[in-house]
Amino acid sequence: MTKTRRGFLVGAATATGIAVGAVARRTMGASPTTIKSRATPPRESNAPLSTWTAVRNEFLLGRDHIHMALMLLASHPRSVRAAIERHRAALDENPVVYGMSNFESLDREVRVAAAAYVGGAPDEIALTGNTTAGLAVLFGGLPLRAGQEIVTTTHDHYAMHESLRLRALHTGAAFRKVPLYAVPETTTEDEIVSNTVKAVGPKTRALAVTWVHSSTGVKLPIRRMADAIADINRRRDPADAVLLCVDGVHAFGVEQETANELGCDFFVAGCHKWLFGPRGTGIVWGRAKAWTGHAGIIPTFDWGAFQAWMRGEPPDALPPGPRTSPGGFHAFEHRWALPEAFRFHERIGRARVTARIHELALRCKQALATIPKIKLRTPMSASLSAGIVCFEAEGLSADDVVKRLFARKIVASETPYAASYARLTPGLLNTPEEVDRVVAAIKAIV
Repeated sequence: MTKTRRGFLVGAATATGIAVGAVARRTMGASPTTIKSRATPPRESNAPLSTWTAVRNEFLLGRDHIHMALMLLASHPRSVRAAIERHRAALDENPVVYGMSNFESLDREVRVAAAAYVGGAPDEIALTGNTTAGLAVLFGGLPLRAGQEIVTTTHDHYAMHESLRLRALHTGAAFRKVPLYAVPETTTEDEIVSNTVKAVGPKTRALAVTWVHSSTGVKLPIRRMADAIADINRRRDPADAVLLCVDGVHAFGVEQETANELGCDFFVAGCHKWLFGPRGTGIVWGRAKAWTGHAGIIPTFDWGAFQAWMRGEPPDALPPGPRTSPGGFHAFEHRWALPEAFRFHERIGRARVTARIHELALRCKQALATIPKIKLRTPMSASLSAGIVCFEAEGLSADDVVKRLFARKIVASETPYAASYARLTPGLLNTPEEVDRVVAAIKAIV
């Protein structure tokens, strides 16, 4: 039996009868991993990103609207577009040879880039398609003994709550929701940390929270929460220790702290929002010890798993990231372009990214607070907020606000929660002047 995926591919035929080895030998007379596309992808740019105008010019994002809802789905910068097209062209020209012979090496490159950005190790990273899939992978395989529970919050998104509801439906595992703050715009770190400690009961095995709430714009003090949980865990057996699981998608690409620095055990995020990554990409990171006992819920396509299967063994010996990454065939041109998104942010500078987004968000909040008919629902403090700004307009629903702004060529959004607010998300592709124009438009419509 061959020992590697490449050896297996080069020496065998696919299920459709196409001899991969023969294809590889006839194509450029080279090893499969050297197969490259002859198509010309979009020209990549290594231009300095020292100004925000230079950053904006890397995107095809239309200029006929002011975009204040890119936290939902991002535009791709030039380097990401070029990488997608490079992989797509190679896959279109020789899908079997390019795709199958690069599967493991390019997935590894993605893990290495993600780990460098997140702060963990490559083998601690599972690759998913988005935040929702990441939450399902995490909670679906999280080990719980009879009687143990997962605690989440009332402020979390549908995807978090539904992942836990489905887990409970299929396994009987318990979960409950608790509030961390009463009034979002006036909450404090002390209130949140105090309620975190109160939420943890003797049966709590995991605490599932969101770093930045898309419902209110509140940013949780994750480091302080992690420290409080560590104090609780010092009095517990390791098998009963509380795992802090964080949905970080609306801080990923905004805040500069790594998951390691936050002190959490698991970190889940889609990469196609603030990070400007390829659409349909996401990650789950977990500490090595936190992964202990976690069982994947979708078969992985890591070659080590295939080898274990052929030996009649489970893939338990695989590193946790590869072991829990959902297998099957994906939009590989997008997945394999993800490292470019991390590099793009590093080229700008993570501290600069954080400072700029906070600067624009604060400018927006301060201006909205001066409008009598507007009630700001997001804290003013940078320690308790990031790039999401939520507000209410007297006499208007959130939907009314969004529609009236769109009529003025401003793209905003509303929070999809029972208590719905209008929402602005000024980011790297906006300017202070655009923020001022949006606020002026809001003042005119209320």
